[in-house]
Amino acid sequence: MCKSSNKFRLSVWWMLFLFFSVAFYASPAAAQDKKAQQLAQKAIQQMGGKQGWANTRFIAWSFRDQYQVWDKKADHYRWEKDSLVAIVSTRTKNGKVYVAGKELLNREEKRKLLDKAYAAWINNSYWLVMPFKLHDPGVRLKYIGEGKTMDGAAASILQMTFANVGLTPENKYHLWIDKKSGLVTQWAYFKNFNDKTPTFTRRWADYKNFGAIKLASDRSNPESDFTLENIATPKQVPASVFYSPRPIRKL
Repeated sequence: MCKSSNKFRLSVWWMLFLFFSVAFYASPAAAQDKKAQQLAQKAIQQMGGKQGWANTRFIAWSFRDQYQVWDKKADHYRWEKDSLVAIVSTRTKNGKVYVAGKELLNREEKRKLLDKAYAAWINNSYWLVMPFKLHDPGVRLKYIGEGKTMDGAAASILQMTFANVGLTPENKYHLWIDKKSGLVTQWAYFKNFNDKTPTFTRRWADYKNFGAIKLASDRSNPESDFTLENIATPKQVPASVFYSPRPIRKL
């Protein structure tokens, strides 16, 4: 085969590659992803923006029967459940565990409870501050259309998936972004990406100002009431918060 023929074939393949590349980036799917990013950015901005989130150091809240205080700057997380207290580094996953005021020294049991506290930090904080995490590395957003919430409000709907990040990367969420406020007002959780029906759909409502940011406490639906309680974003907390071996007074 002559060299000119080889060059011709290479040129054809290169032109086809460029054609399909341009077609992909100009496709509706690509435009939808861009729209998803814009909607997410607006939701974050309406809640105080990246600067408001960066300026918020301490967050405290109750999730079901658990109370926690998170020091974002120092990567410390205090988790309480009944007489159990765990203080764990969200960076190293190490820390201390106390049961009825006494430090737990058994290495195996301690590790088990520290891992449980770390998992609680990921799960419980997501129920409170998820919209601020929409642009985190590994988060994939896709605009999937227009619709209405369970309360009949017009909204844009996003799909959120994960690229090998977090403890449960197989999860999927649908998020409703309110047309008027630009805030997340509803979410649906799918345990697995291929699930057609969500495990639950709940409101993301009752926004209030907490220092530099807005947070929503209502996670109810027609089947059950559920509220995140004791939310606080103090500028300072007593040093004892991350040392006390017994449950502390709510901040």
